[in-house]
Amino acid sequence: MKPIVLCYPKCGTCQKAEKWLKTNEIEYVYRPIKEENPNKDELKSWIAKSELPVAKFFNTSGLLYKEFNMKDKVKTLSEDELIDILSGNGMMVKRPILLVENTVLVGFKEEEWKQLFAK
Repeated sequence: MKPIVLCYPKCGTCQKAEKWLKTNEIEYVYRPIKEENPNKDELKSWIAKSELPVAKFFNTSGLLYKEFNMKDKVKTLSEDELIDILSGNGMMVKRPILLVENTVLVGFKEEEWKQLFAK
């Protein structure tokens, strides 16, 4: 199965990630995060597989994050409440998200991606 990359086309980090995938000749499925927002079940699964706290799935540099004062809310709301917020708007979700079999990487850290595809 091809890796799936959730991206937003205007996101600079997503553009870097896609360029890296193309340079390394890795075929992937592109999923536009704004139009095909992750649902609650997907997010719960990805959070578990990534072994990251739900707070790491928020796009902390996004306008919505700041507008809704999420910096304080991620510290006080339950995981389910935070997942509800993430599933409500794809622009709230950190990107890119890379899905490869049972691995979920959030954001683009070239070394992490290299290690994953070196397997």
